[in-house]
Amino acid sequence: MSISRIRTVYWITTGIVCAVVAFSVVNFSLSHPIGPVNYGPEGPFGHLGLPHWFKLELTTAKILGLIAFLVPGVPFKLKEFAYFGFALTFASASIAHASSGDGILFRIDPLIFLGVLAISYACFHRLRLAREDARARVG
Repeated sequence: MSISRIRTVYWITTGIVCAVVAFSVVNFSLSHPIGPVNYGPEGPFGHLGLPHWFKLELTTAKILGLIAFLVPGVPFKLKEFAYFGFALTFASASIAHASSGDGILFRIDPLIFLGVLAISYACFHRLRLAREDARARVG
């Protein structure tokens, strides 16, 4: 696969992941989240059995991860840390929905985005290796 094609796949998959994460940041900040489920007075975090303080912590971590993904010049290790955090978030969301008795769509949906994240991560590494190889040829 050519570098330009890898770059295109990288930005499409990274854009999808960022859109999903940004939507969740905004949605969980609303007093009545948008979606097919009425979570009742406890909200989505209470429905999943999570403490209220975790919403603030998770939202902050997601915002930091979005910054790491989208701001140019962020060090490689910070971007890798963001990938790990998003992977953990998607896997944990699937487990939380399964544990709370939510339907199959709520269990699979985060795993689909975990797959998209994995494609983004693979492209991220291929682009990094291509950049390093180009630098080695010049220098």
